[in-house]
Amino acid sequence: MDLDLRKLRYFVAVADRLHFGRAAEELHIAQPALSRQIRALEQDLGASLFTRDRHGVALTDAGRQLLADAGPLLASAHAVRRRVAVAARGSRRLVVGFRAGIPVIPATRAFEARHPDVVVDVQRMEWDDQAPMLLDGRVDVGYVRLPIDETGLRVTPLYTEPLMVVLPAGHRLAGKEEVTEADLTGEPLVWHADPSTHPTRRPHPDSGLRVRGVEETLEHVAAGRGISFVGRSATVFYSRPDISYVPIPELAPDQVCLAMAAARTSPLAEDFFTAAQATAEITAECGNYDPGVAVVE
Repeated sequence: MDLDLRKLRYFVAVADRLHFGRAAEELHIAQPALSRQIRALEQDLGASLFTRDRHGVALTDAGRQLLADAGPLLASAHAVRRRVAVAARGSRRLVVGFRAGIPVIPATRAFEARHPDVVVDVQRMEWDDQAPMLLDGRVDVGYVRLPIDETGLRVTPLYTEPLMVVLPAGHRLAGKEEVTEADLTGEPLVWHADPSTHPTRRPHPDSGLRVRGVEETLEHVAAGRGISFVGRSATVFYSRPDISYVPIPELAPDQVCLAMAAARTSPLAEDFFTAAQATAEITAECGNYDPGVAVVE
């Protein structure tokens, strides 16, 4: 039996909120209709997806498994619609995503030399939307930083770069040649990534201010609200007088990778992969990395 994507979207709405009423409101349908659709999906799958009692709604084991699988599946369906729409317009376009500090131009120039008829657009990605943008088709190929949820993705390492601690210009450690984690004991943290997936960068788990991008991070650090960590490339692209960057060799380096949806079959995307791998060292040099730490697969 084919899986009904509409029912699957309804299921995800309920699973995300664990509340039929709020999910129905979000979906702009009546709650009884939503309940019927969920029951129909359970019948289709032959499994109960939710438990319902006076304490509320909870996912069953089968429901948790379906929720884990549903995201990439729905994103893939959405990406198919995007690609069909682009093909119908007769355009040839490749969207390349990138994280802050990663130069895209070296690979883009190499790619465009082989495909002068293809328009290459670039799209900035943050830590929390790397995988979603690749899976739903907003980005065809992306320069990503690990860690990333690799479910449904093909991820290829390109190179590594050292980490730097970001300090206010007047900080006691500003201007040092390098620091250790012990030097930073007790310092409040400003996070521009998910701390649950960065254990080596979370020496003080009970403190921290969550932000979304590098620019927000630097504003909070400059204001003295905490310290943070960035790849060395960010020090080139985000130089400012009220911030000091200091190497912290104890921490594992950032891994820069190239990624695309695993289900995607695109000669253009494959050619960009090739161009990116061939120009990885040039890309690293643009970020002022030490050639000794570049790793080209």
